[in-house]
Amino acid sequence: MVRNVASVMTELETEDFYLLSGVEQGMRFSEWVNRKKLPKNSGLTEEDVEYRLDRCMSRDLVERKTIQYEGFKLTLAGYDVLALRTFAQRDTIQGFGSPLGVGKESDVFEVQSFKPLALKFHREGYTNFREVRRERDYTSENRHVSWLYTARKAAEREYEALEELFPKVSVPRPVDQNRHAIVMAKLDGVELAKSRLESAQVTGVLDLILDEMATAYEAGYVHADMSEYNVAVSSNGITIFDWPQAVPTDHENARELLARDVKNIVGYFNRKYPAEMPDDIDFEEVANAVAANEFERIGLHTT
Repeated sequence: MVRNVASVMTELETEDFYLLSGVEQGMRFSEWVNRKKLPKNSGLTEEDVEYRLDRCMSRDLVERKTIQYEGFKLTLAGYDVLALRTFAQRDTIQGFGSPLGVGKESDVFEVQSFKPLALKFHREGYTNFREVRRERDYTSENRHVSWLYTARKAAEREYEALEELFPKVSVPRPVDQNRHAIVMAKLDGVELAKSRLESAQVTGVLDLILDEMATAYEAGYVHADMSEYNVAVSSNGITIFDWPQAVPTDHENARELLARDVKNIVGYFNRKYPAEMPDDIDFEEVANAVAANEFERIGLHTT
């Protein structure tokens, strides 16, 4: 876990980070890095590489495998350590708090800075690399990428989207990004899937979500993975999070993805709150209206 990695960092020496960076560099070209390449990659002597490998393996930061050659690769913990060191050097974070959420494609933790923030580690591709590489457009054409590339690219794309959208759209405020990790403002409220809205709140909350989707589209982005699991609801409104699959509105599939997003989120409200929802909603009509930022004409707005 990341909190254990944070404690390991106090035991590491500068040369350990050189070794980890050398393994990372080699993984740009292959999953396993030939032992013979590590002195050049890390800038360490043969003897020091051997010593640092032992230290890092004992802390589960690198893995070793004897294949056609002696090879090494970073573990999740090893990659986390490199990102954490960069954030510490930038004074982005000073300490760790509790886990905020652990999922298939990301782990989120509270961190301390000038105020409590959230640290998100992307995990895309670590356990299901082939599936993610096939599905994500930023990896599908690159046959040589590793899970490091996939996770880093996801973090970069999400951070770019947050920077473009905040504060026009209600998304987490971006603070910093390095490798596969993002530091951002903590979410306010509870996940929509875990909430139970009062009858009078249902269409109002849906209106807020569609409003934010329309503003995001106007700002140039489609979320492309909308569901009840990436919307937070609070007394202050709603926040849409998890943007690594976002696409620009000039993407060839942008309108198709917007229609899918609308169908996912409106469909959720239809299933959970059928008595409060209008009858016979035309998802395609709603998607077109969201794209034009004119969906109040359909009658979903309460004001």
